[in-house]
Amino acid sequence: MHNTVKKFFIFAAVGVCGTAIQYLVLWLGVELLALKAAVASGIGYALGSVANYLLNYFLTFKQHGQPHREAISKFYTITGIGWCINTGLMAILVGHWLWGYWPAQLLATAVGLLWNFSGSHWWAFRQKQVGGID
Repeated sequence: MHNTVKKFFIFAAVGVCGTAIQYLVLWLGVELLALKAAVASGIGYALGSVANYLLNYFLTFKQHGQPHREAISKFYTITGIGWCINTGLMAILVGHWLWGYWPAQLLATAVGLLWNFSGSHWWAFRQKQVGGID
């Protein structure tokens, strides 16, 4: 299996942890706290990103060779844009197009998975080349 495809599957598996956190916060926020779906999803996304960073740093991209300071700043740049994509999609799909919050979140998760993997693989955790040349 091509290395990028293998990393994608590991990234997606690791993301189940962060996604579970996000979905739990989404459900609790909407059903128990009467928050708007976009707000609850955005809070859950931020909380889940902590688990995702740690698991990706130490598992998915363990051979990247970057110190935490460099990797975390890049990761959270990607994640911040992903947060905007996720929360924006939820606001549009649920708030304006009146989708149910679960179908909207599933679509937002799929888009976010592609965005976050691409940014993490090709930039945030890009493996250093031999001799320090990228």
